[in-house]
Amino acid sequence: MRLRKTSLVGWSTRVAAAILLSNGIVHAAPVLNGFDLQGALVPVEEILPGGPPRDGIPSIDRPKFAGPKEPAGLKTEDMVLGISQGGVAKAYPLRILNWHEVVNDRIGADDIVVTYCPLCGSGMAFRSRAGARTLKFGVSGLLYNSDVLVYDRETNSLWSQIRAQAVSGELKGTKLTVLPILHTTWGDWRRRHPDTLVLTDKTGFDRDYGRNPYSGYEKTADLMFPAKFRAEGLHPKELVLGIVVAGKAKAYPFIELERNGAAEFTDDVSGTAVRVRYSREHRSAEALDAQGRRMVATTLFWFAWAAFHPETGIYRAAVAKPGSGASLK
Repeated sequence: MRLRKTSLVGWSTRVAAAILLSNGIVHAAPVLNGFDLQGALVPVEEILPGGPPRDGIPSIDRPKFAGPKEPAGLKTEDMVLGISQGGVAKAYPLRILNWHEVVNDRIGADDIVVTYCPLCGSGMAFRSRAGARTLKFGVSGLLYNSDVLVYDRETNSLWSQIRAQAVSGELKGTKLTVLPILHTTWGDWRRRHPDTLVLTDKTGFDRDYGRNPYSGYEKTADLMFPAKFRAEGLHPKELVLGIVVAGKAKAYPFIELERNGAAEFTDDVSGTAVRVRYSREHRSAEALDAQGRRMVATTLFWFAWAAFHPETGIYRAAVAKPGSGASLK
């Protein structure tokens, strides 16, 4: 959700008042921002208004791209979400996603949606299909566990980003296909994919893309909205690489990957060998399968991963044998 004040303290006060008000509204009638929450898969009282109304944070529906050598206003160290599929690579700068959160796009032969929740630090991409339907998504203005709830314009169903599932509406219970995506620097992505396209700031909206509306948020332990999680000795905003294999979740905190000291190692997740690759320079981590293919994994804040995966295992480098990648859960 977009911050409307640079002061986190002042904004938090307004949020607290909004939460109290929203709880009263939810108990009176399960409708928020025009969305019917009756029978939602998550507790209705935990779905909260983030401040902006529906589409108050506008999605990008006609994205414009530039080539890697064209002026895009990006620095080498700027963070992007990168996706490569069907011989096409695309990068989506976080400095743009911070203001829009949803990009409806195509890559190769697929309709996709790229999503980013600044409050959770989570970037995820999905195929935009539910059965025979191709969906277009917008920002609902609602949150669950501090994570953005997007909605599809075809059925008005609400979708949890991190769950990758519709939690209310006609498509309730439907899951989207998650696509592998890499959270890394523009310099790293461009090196890996010299022919990549990059989303430009020609969005059709008047936004100051040179300013981060969430500046300082990642450094404080405070959350702007409630989320149920256990600290487990980690800072709430510690970046982790989260992965689910055969129904079992595991988190790789960046601080533990730093302690490991290896750029790449193999770990066991639910009986599956997973190669974990980490770059301190690019503040980036990824999971690869035995064939070296990028697996579906999400980089995000610890509190968000733990809120949606309370039984997650946690990689601990302190007990690892040198070069083994062994870890405690």
